[in-house]
Amino acid sequence: MENLSIFTKRGVLLGAVRFSATNNDIVSRETYITNLLSAPAKTTADTVVIAITGIHGNFYSNPFYYNIGNTLRSENIDFIYAQTNNAFPQIQSFNVKTQSIEMIGSYNERFSYTLEDIAAYIDFAEEQGYKHIILAGHSMGANKVLYYLATTQDKRIEHFLLLSPADLTYMMQGVTNEQKTLIRALKVQGLGNKKLPFLLMGWVDCLVDTAYDWISDIQINNVPVSNEATKAMFQNICHTGALLIGTYDTFTAGNPVGFLEGINQYLPKQKDNTFIIIEKTGHTYQQKEQEVADKILAIVKEWRA
Repeated sequence: MENLSIFTKRGVLLGAVRFSATNNDIVSRETYITNLLSAPAKTTADTVVIAITGIHGNFYSNPFYYNIGNTLRSENIDFIYAQTNNAFPQIQSFNVKTQSIEMIGSYNERFSYTLEDIAAYIDFAEEQGYKHIILAGHSMGANKVLYYLATTQDKRIEHFLLLSPADLTYMMQGVTNEQKTLIRALKVQGLGNKKLPFLLMGWVDCLVDTAYDWISDIQINNVPVSNEATKAMFQNICHTGALLIGTYDTFTAGNPVGFLEGINQYLPKQKDNTFIIIEKTGHTYQQKEQEVADKILAIVKEWRA
């Protein structure tokens, strides 16, 4: 495993980890800051799978990333665990423009960062010389991948891999109308950079601006496909890929397989997409982590054949 720091246009460095058959060095937390500007080693692999994280989707909460990374690297396929701003509630980062330490996390994420964050990882992959780039996303990360593909039609990406996309409306069903009204009022009052006076959804400690994005941004709240704007956006996706989910997934309003089918029917190349159903496991694939990794390896090898 190799720690990576990925530059964004706004200067913030995003933390990532690359599983590679080329480089086995482990960078300690103590040397993180001093190594921020070090050039990563060149890889011998020609294929990389970049996995965009969901909210709080870090190694601690989602250990299946280890299975995927180690399984892919055994076949000389690199795997990048790609954090966006919300992988942790709060985590220390560094801004190369301001030359200062800053905190990022789910508490201050803006969904407007999505395109910039994902592009930074694709730019890195291109600079590294990978010939085949597969863009994956888990949970809310899958929603971000769909938005990125629909908005950019990035031809550097060969395929997508959607791992358990999240129905954000279903997740937010506990946010009351009174809370939404308060969020909007605080936003109008210019208090977007102040802390929200309650936990969003009962578990997200965040700023008013971030909460406002959660309740109003239909570009990330894009599955299930329930409005004409999202349908039109999805028609711009020119890629093919695979959609994976566990049959016990609880972020899909009770019908995981139907949930994926509902997404796929609005994708232009729906007939060329693959469904991967993992029986008897949930959103983070407990007890089935290796099965998930093996099936991802199989589809990636099929794409490379």
